[in-house]
Amino acid sequence: MLLLDAVNTPFKDQAYARQQMLRFVHEQYKPGQRIAIYTLTDSLRVLQDFTNDPQVLYMALQNYLPEPQRLATANRPETTIASGNPTASSTVTATDASTPSATHGTGDASLRPGGTGTTTQNAIQLFESASVAYQLDQRKVITLDALNAMARTLGGMPGHKSIVWVTADLPFSLIPENNAYSEAQLAEEMPGLGVHKLDQRSSGSQAATSRGSNAEQIRETASRLSNAQVAIYPVDARGLSIATESDAQEIMRDIASETGGRAYVNQNEIKDGVARAFEDASVTYTVGYYPENRKWDGKYRPIRVKVQRDGLEVRYRRGYYAIDLTQTKGFKPDQEVASTLRDAVPATLVAFTARVVPPSANSAKGKLGIDFLVDASTVSTEDASNGKKLNIAFYAYTFSSAGKILGNRSMKVDQTFDVTTFQQILQKGLLLHMDLDPAPGDARLRLAVQDNRTGMVGSLEAPVPSQ
Repeated sequence: MLLLDAVNTPFKDQAYARQQMLRFVHEQYKPGQRIAIYTLTDSLRVLQDFTNDPQVLYMALQNYLPEPQRLATANRPETTIASGNPTASSTVTATDASTPSATHGTGDASLRPGGTGTTTQNAIQLFESASVAYQLDQRKVITLDALNAMARTLGGMPGHKSIVWVTADLPFSLIPENNAYSEAQLAEEMPGLGVHKLDQRSSGSQAATSRGSNAEQIRETASRLSNAQVAIYPVDARGLSIATESDAQEIMRDIASETGGRAYVNQNEIKDGVARAFEDASVTYTVGYYPENRKWDGKYRPIRVKVQRDGLEVRYRRGYYAIDLTQTKGFKPDQEVASTLRDAVPATLVAFTARVVPPSANSAKGKLGIDFLVDASTVSTEDASNGKKLNIAFYAYTFSSAGKILGNRSMKVDQTFDVTTFQQILQKGLLLHMDLDPAPGDARLRLAVQDNRTGMVGSLEAPVPSQ
C-alpha cells in the first residue's frame, strides 16, 4: 500500500512527492506488483484500490492534486451504534441506532493589565506555543485514526503487508516511552540548571505534555498493526535535506524499526526509496512463537531475532505490547463498529459479501433489501452442548453525500447450531436478509458485520440501486 500523507506534509513537499510517484510508476514499477494508493488529508481516503495495472495507478496519481494541510474532521460522518443488546435463538431481531449531537467546550485565558512589552511578547509566544501544540494534537488524532483504519483494512488479508508512507513529519513514535527529550523539555524537567524564562517553561511544559499524550491510544494502535502483520516504510517527502538529522527523521526510523520496515530519508529522488521499499517487502518470512509470560499487563516486550549467517541484515518487529485489545479497559465493541462505519476504507477482519436488492424487486415492497453472506471461518465460535454458538451483529447505514445519516438498521444472530448445520454454514456461509428504508440515488450504503465475541469487524460500501 502506498500512502500519500497530506496532513503531515507541507503543500510544496506534496507536489514534489506526487511528481516523484508519477516517475516511480512510469520508470520503476515492476510488473505483477499489486499496489493500492491511499491519501491522508482530514481522514484516510482511497485514491486507487489494489491493482497491478500501472496505467491505472498512473491515472490515479495524475488525478490527485496536493492540498493545504487540513486539521478539521468535520467531514467525517457521525456514527453512533445503538447500545441495546438484541438477542435471538432461532430467529433474528433488530435494533435501531440514533445519532446524538456533539458539543465542544471552550476555555478563556487572560493577562493582567499594565504589563511590559516583554510580557506582551511572552504572551504571543505562549499563544504560538499553544497553537503549535493544538495542531500537533490534531495531527496525532487524524494519523492514529488512519493507522487504525489501515490495520482494519489489511488485517484480514493473509501474510505480511507493507505501508510505504510518503510523509514529512510523523507526529508521534509508536513507542511513546522511548521518545527523546527536547532541549526545552530537559530545561523544564531538570531543576537547578538556572532560572527558567516564561517562554522556556511554556515550551518545555508543552513538549512534556505532547510526549505523554495519546500514549494509551498509540500503544493500542501499535498492537493493531502488529496483529495485522503490517510493516511501515516511511519515505521522507522532503527529499534531500541540507540540514542534519531531524527529529522527524528519527521518528521515521523508530516507526520503521518497530514494525519491521525501513525508513528512507535524505534522498534526492524519493521515488528510489519507494521502489526499494516495495522491493524489500516482496520476500518475507513468517516466524511465530508463544510467549512464556501469559500475563497481558500492557507492558512493552522486546523481541530479538538472530540468523546464523554473516552479512545478513534482518528486519523484524522489535517488540510488542502485551495487550489483548478485546480485554482492554476502554474497549467498546459498539465504538469499534462505529469507527469502522465512519471509515472511507473497507475493513477485512470479518469476511462477507453482500447483495443489494432494489425495492421494486424485494419481497418487502417499498424496502431496500440486503443479503449478507458471512464467511463463518472468519468469526469465532463458542462450544455448546449440542453444537457451536455464533454471536454476530449486522449493520446497514445509508449516508448522504454530505455524510449525514439517512437511515440505519442493525440485526443480531446469537444462537447455537447443531454440528451438521454448522458444517454447512462453514462450507456455504451464513446468510441473513435485512430490509432497510430506501434512500436517494446519490446516497452511500455502508454495511458492517461484527463478531461480538472478539469485537472484530468487516465492512464494505455498496451503491444504492435505483428504484
